[in-house]
Amino acid sequence: MTSSVKGVPRRSAEEHAGESLPPPGEVGDLFSARAREYAHERPLQDVHVLEAGCGWGRGLDLGAREHRSTGVDLDAPALRAHARERADLDAFHLGDLRTVPMPPRAFDVVHAPFLIERAPHAELVLDRFVAALRPGGLLLVRLRDRDTAFGFLDRRLPRRLRTQLWRGLARVEPGGVGPPAPPPPAVYERVASRQGMRWYCVMRGLVIAEEYTSRDALDALGAGSGLVGALCRLVSALSRRRLTADHSEVTLVIRKPENRFARVI
Repeated sequence: MTSSVKGVPRRSAEEHAGESLPPPGEVGDLFSARAREYAHERPLQDVHVLEAGCGWGRGLDLGAREHRSTGVDLDAPALRAHARERADLDAFHLGDLRTVPMPPRAFDVVHAPFLIERAPHAELVLDRFVAALRPGGLLLVRLRDRDTAFGFLDRRLPRRLRTQLWRGLARVEPGGVGPPAPPPPAVYERVASRQGMRWYCVMRGLVIAEEYTSRDALDALGAGSGLVGALCRLVSALSRRRLTADHSEVTLVIRKPENRFARVI
């Protein structure tokens, strides 16, 4: 396991199920806005953010609000290099996400963009995120949906073709930061889907405050035309629309309740 603590100063419900996400450049803004709203509601409380999946992308923007950020991710050379370059992290820990340090009830916000679909034992990892959240905290999740034509292709294509596919995705990664090379693992466990996350939240007593779908990966790969578009439409048709070609990503704003149910998580 790789760990690092940086010597930098601390820095300053209604469900929207099925709605389309704002344009790609605004996704990070959505999560940052929700985190700022959370911090504004608690002016006397220190805000501690867990950046889950810190090996690529950017963190949340809390403006002038003082806060601490801790990163966790899988341990891989490309992920390690990016985490070390991130100036927004006070500390980071890379390794098995079932064992990296995540103290219980230590974080106000868990920001997990594009991690769940590439993490082994994803449900156990999510359990650790929820346990690390304080009651009333936010779990901000964005993932590529397993139950889509894109998700099927991403986990079924031969390595060489998948590498070509991911080269076309570099420009839609969060914060404009492309994926590591080689492509990230295509684990896609059952929870790494829209329905899987809904089931998980019901079973854990969590509240989905907002839910959106988007087509960023499909649009970046020219889903309206060309080989990828044809493959996605073919997969969707052969699955009798069970694997949709209408979206590729799901974005969720999830809240841990501030009541007795949160205490059993």
